[in-house]
Amino acid sequence: MKFITLLLILLTQFIALGAKPSIDRSSVVVLYNSAMPASKELAQYYAEKRNIPIGNLVGLSLPQSGKISREQYVSQVQEPLRKYFHDKNWWKIEDVGEGIQVATRNKIRVLVCVYGVPYGVNQDVALKLPDGQKPNAFTKLNCASVDSELAALAIGGVPIYEPLRNKYFKQDVSFSESENSAYMLVGRIDAPTIDTCKRMINDSIEVENTGLWGMAYLDLAYKGKGYKVGDDWLDVIEKKNWKMGIPTTVDKNKDTYLTNYPMRDAAMYFGWYAGNVNGPFRNSKFKFKKGAVAVHLHSFSASDLRNPKSKWVGPLLERGAAATVGNVYEPYLTGSHHFDILHDRLIKGYSLVESAYMAIPQVSWQNVVIGDPLYQPYKHLAGTGEVINEDRTYRASRMAFKAWGDDLRTLIDKLRGAGIKSEDARFFEVIGLFRRYQNRPNDAKVLFEAADKIYTSAPDKVRIAMHKVDLFLDERQKDKAIIQCKAALIKLKEDPSVLAIKAKLNILSPPPPPPAQPNKKTPSKN
Repeated sequence: MKFITLLLILLTQFIALGAKPSIDRSSVVVLYNSAMPASKELAQYYAEKRNIPIGNLVGLSLPQSGKISREQYVSQVQEPLRKYFHDKNWWKIEDVGEGIQVATRNKIRVLVCVYGVPYGVNQDVALKLPDGQKPNAFTKLNCASVDSELAALAIGGVPIYEPLRNKYFKQDVSFSESENSAYMLVGRIDAPTIDTCKRMINDSIEVENTGLWGMAYLDLAYKGKGYKVGDDWLDVIEKKNWKMGIPTTVDKNKDTYLTNYPMRDAAMYFGWYAGNVNGPFRNSKFKFKKGAVAVHLHSFSASDLRNPKSKWVGPLLERGAAATVGNVYEPYLTGSHHFDILHDRLIKGYSLVESAYMAIPQVSWQNVVIGDPLYQPYKHLAGTGEVINEDRTYRASRMAFKAWGDDLRTLIDKLRGAGIKSEDARFFEVIGLFRRYQNRPNDAKVLFEAADKIYTSAPDKVRIAMHKVDLFLDERQKDKAIIQCKAALIKLKEDPSVLAIKAKLNILSPPPPPPAQPNKKTPSKN
């Protein structure tokens, strides 16, 4: 423990990242459904927690469904909200020609929709493309997320036949400094229940004091040609995580993380590409680390976001995540949030909503940002913030990578020494994962075995066994991977997490089909 404390003290000598400025609370508007008392109560709760002026709460009487028609969006959301902004003198709209109006001044930078505000605008089949305009993948869809449409609320008179270019895409500057009054950043505090919404708010505020520390879990898809870009995003995240000292487990199999895979201290999750929640997240006992950012890429991940068992957004939030992004309808891969940019901006200390909009190429499209938009999960990645015991191992790992990342021998010796002195198996697991990342399977195996000797819980031992299986698969030693699975099943057969090993074994060595039953002739009735 003294060694870890020393590492944490030394961290102050290596601080390179500075927290990005927080968004001015007076520039934040909270939109709620005045036809739902619970929606108004949640808006007031959030405003009080985040010190948002009470005058910045806007209530509109809206349908209580998740999705609405285009006509409903225009008449009940868009136009009343534009009038409200005008009456409050929050913006100045000017005609820029060709029937288009744009805000040249806008006090409001962030718009927060809360539970009760519809999140989707349905496809209107009656809307036709103008004469001469050729249809394409984007123009054939006029459905959208309410939030993405609201991002362009300050732009009037533009056609809705295709998305608008997001000028904040790929920027690396706080939105307040971007001098972009034509757009707003729109986030959403929404979930299957009001209680979950409040928990997300509370977790975000609490974790901002300490910073988000823990394990990252990445799940590649390997779907092949045409989809490689998604795996490339995750490869970039893995590389950057290790550079920053964020311990990372990567599932490089075609299947997603398997049922009951025993994730521990899961603070970050990026994965794709399954239609509905699966793997460890189906386990009702699984919980993300408080404040976790968890995202699964799928075209319809947020199409039923208030359902705790459908798609991805609702289930991830019900399992304890504080922040995610998703799509209410088909965005196409390049029209989804670019995970590598989202991740990069988050770990640089930007807020959730800034990071998400820097990662999306267009607005007036299908995307939503779920969680407290002001949340800055990695505000203290430089080592600042309140230190709590459960974070010490991950803080120390981060410091070690920062201090000795260019001297691998020293880095590994220091972390190994921390593991020995603290008797904390996580240090050995972290170094083992790092050595796997470096393609040093023999070193990784020794380190995983050291972790296994210290860990006492069955789920931790199952996870270490799965790491060893992955080492064999990395080396294309399928037979040894099967032997490892069987050995783990014998040793750990009573724990529910063993289902992950059983599933892996069934993939590697499928059981033979049941024997065919002999045909029985039906007796003749003659």
